[in-house]
Amino acid sequence: MADEITLEVARFRPGEDTEPVLQSYQVPLREQWAVLDGLSYIKDHLDGTLSFRWSCRMGICGSCGMTVNGDPQLSCATFLTDYAPGPIRIEPLHNFPVIRDLVVDIGDFMDKLPTVKPWLVRDVHSPLEEGEYLQTPEELEDYQQFSMCINCMLCYSACPVYALDQDFVGPAAIALAQRYNLDSRDEGADERLAVLSSPEGIWSCTFVGECSAACPKGVDPAGAIQRYKLTAATQAIKGLLMPRSRR
Repeated sequence: MADEITLEVARFRPGEDTEPVLQSYQVPLREQWAVLDGLSYIKDHLDGTLSFRWSCRMGICGSCGMTVNGDPQLSCATFLTDYAPGPIRIEPLHNFPVIRDLVVDIGDFMDKLPTVKPWLVRDVHSPLEEGEYLQTPEELEDYQQFSMCINCMLCYSACPVYALDQDFVGPAAIALAQRYNLDSRDEGADERLAVLSSPEGIWSCTFVGECSAACPKGVDPAGAIQRYKLTAATQAIKGLLMPRSRR
């Protein structure tokens, strides 16, 4: 195995560049190094001006998402040896405005996320002394998969619908809404219905499935969206047949 590998990194300096350009760097090719380690080597030893996001280095925080050889990946969980002999092309996540180099503006996602109320909603909160809201293993299993989302936004980068129409609420936000809709402790499904069943919600999804393929945590946002389509259609039919009934 070679001692080094070439990283072709997208560079963009606001106010100086009109579009990103690729810059090549030679970094050590070590078996245990992830792409993020290679970028850190560049930052520490070759070019201190390189900008990128990272935090936990353990695939938990979701902040180090990038496009690696055309695919959205967590750079802390994508290893250099998987791309040997190289080169490896590293670009910012697609479908987001680039702030600088590999750093993208996530404001659109952050604006959309609270619209689906990704938290437990209850009409009445029982006093603490009455105990916890207990769940059975079956009730936990119903939503647990969707609770694994780490807000890395790889699914948005992979989504062809979001690429064409950024009014689309998006796969992660919808999956997180389903995480709470399916939680036995939650009473906020009706409050989320208007956003999720709007033209910018689930009905924009054409079920390409790229979001689920890109998800590093197996959340399956495409599955969450299709499941909620059935719920929304059922609610609509109930509304026609039984106008006074909302559940």
